[in-house]
Amino acid sequence: MTSTLVDAPPPRERGTASDFTALTRRVRDAGLMRRRYGYYWTKLIGSVVLLAAWTVGFVWIGESWWQLANAAVLAVLMTQIAFLGHDAAHRQIFASGRWNDWTSLVVANLLVGMSYGWWQSKHTRHHSGPNKVGTDPDIDLAAVAFTPERAHRHQHPVWRWLMARQGWYFFPLLLLEGLSMHVDGIQRVVSRRPVPRRWVEISFLVLRLGGLVTLLLLVLPPGMAAAFLGVQLAVFGLYMGSAFAPNHVGMPLVSPKLRLDFLRRQVLVSRNISGGRWMSVLMGGLNLQIEHHLFPSMSRPSLRKVKAMVVEHCTAVGVPYTEMSLWKAYGQVVDHLNTVGLKNRDPFLCPLVAVRRTPSMAEGQPAFALARTRD
Repeated sequence: MTSTLVDAPPPRERGTASDFTALTRRVRDAGLMRRRYGYYWTKLIGSVVLLAAWTVGFVWIGESWWQLANAAVLAVLMTQIAFLGHDAAHRQIFASGRWNDWTSLVVANLLVGMSYGWWQSKHTRHHSGPNKVGTDPDIDLAAVAFTPERAHRHQHPVWRWLMARQGWYFFPLLLLEGLSMHVDGIQRVVSRRPVPRRWVEISFLVLRLGGLVTLLLLVLPPGMAAAFLGVQLAVFGLYMGSAFAPNHVGMPLVSPKLRLDFLRRQVLVSRNISGGRWMSVLMGGLNLQIEHHLFPSMSRPSLRKVKAMVVEHCTAVGVPYTEMSLWKAYGQVVDHLNTVGLKNRDPFLCPLVAVRRTPSMAEGQPAFALARTRD
């Protein structure tokens, strides 16, 4: 199943901004924008304790192929810590922007080994125009085509064959995503363009990446150490990619010509994942993607509490709210990518998502609804 937004701009809707302002006021009055210091300090301190415990366990196990399982454990721990870096970068943890910035630097660069500045630049552009062609860097990748134009740029038969099946190799490709994120971050901090806190980022990255390699070589023979790194990076990339992919992949694409108000720009292209508290733990709160995009600085624990207000508001103004199971979302991701890659098939027909005026709203207020078609 794939979808897109039509190129024609939607009718202008009166009261949209004030409606969302009213929702924001309700959210603030309910205390849902307050900081959750206890929650985050527990996680931050707990992350350091778990890393220390993992290091002790790694040295205790010593030279053993069981360390490959330990590499997977480290990858899961790194992903969970990276989710904390994501929260800090969105100003969710502290009221002070400076505290959030330095927390992100320590968490991302020093603990995870990724460039905070690289991720922040990329992710900020994503939030400003999710799934918008020409704006969102997350749909402008070299290895995977998210739009027909990207899929059809290759004429060689081998590339065309691969593009038609890219959905099937998307998740295996995520095994390389961990390495790619580390490389992209390093390239940014050593580039010639201006980089804020360049030497802080470089120092943290050298300590983190060099420290891990040194630890591995002190405990393991070179071949086993290389295998450890391979497993750790592969599982890290797969976990990170699998948490972020269902948020937007397969949801409507936005034409560069299309102008949407903030509510629709965020809700129509985002997908929530059902599953409750355990899913929130697994996905670092990214399962509540709609609420996160509407209130990006809201602390993670409050996203679940604001959900009912958002659903009620979307229903009142006629904006579709998408939520499904994780496995169904993965199925839509695969189907969308395969359909985009088929040159002889229109990927925007199954279903076509159109922005239309519906006359059935109370008091004559226009709304937007999904117009679905089937193959």
